[in-house]
Amino acid sequence: MRTPDDPGVRARKRAGIEADLREVGRRHLAEHGAAALSLRAVARDMGRTPSSLYRYVRNRDDLLTALIVDAYDDLGDALDAAVDGHSVPRKRFEAFADALRTWTIAHPSEYALLYGSPVPGYHAPADTTLRAGTRPILALGAIAAAGDPPDAPGTRPTRQRAAASALAATATSDEVAPLGLAPETLARVLSVWNLLLGSISSEVFEQMGPITDRPDDVWAGVVDLGGGLLFG
Repeated sequence: MRTPDDPGVRARKRAGIEADLREVGRRHLAEHGAAALSLRAVARDMGRTPSSLYRYVRNRDDLLTALIVDAYDDLGDALDAAVDGHSVPRKRFEAFADALRTWTIAHPSEYALLYGSPVPGYHAPADTTLRAGTRPILALGAIAAAGDPPDAPGTRPTRQRAAASALAATATSDEVAPLGLAPETLARVLSVWNLLLGSISSEVFEQMGPITDRPDDVWAGVVDLGGGLLFG
């Protein structure tokens, strides 16, 4: 017979509380925004005291970090699932881009937490968030690398060569190596990544105003432009 002190029981209880904490935290994030996230308010909605949650998170910043890592992991899983089964690099990119937008529309508060304005007073710990945070752009880098044509150096357009030279001059080999990309490819990846995020942000944060009432068509054009930048 299992007792409340049994290690398996304790582990399940802890996992349940951690899951509830994240679920309520995500709800508060959606309702009030990251800057207003309060561990006291989360504890109250869980029917617990703030001190009872200190064994799971030390403070509001710890909860924010957990929500950030969860969001990056969820986004990374969605991107991986979308490109799985596509073998042609351009099709993989299109699936990647569409999955990025779809995930964002379904999770606007999480997207704002990851790619919106910084939360006042919060500094994400790099040792906790770096792996998860670089996962989406690493996935895009892998797609670009697989579609790289066997060009000789210097055959890209002048502006692209200039961007690549700037990256090569400012980035250390350790920074470039994890992507496994040549500087020219890295320049294209960063340009396309920012193109996608800029378009998505303008849509999700309603910055397009009366410019268009056909966001799907605008997005299709953005993805086509991104594919051209990545693969020529």
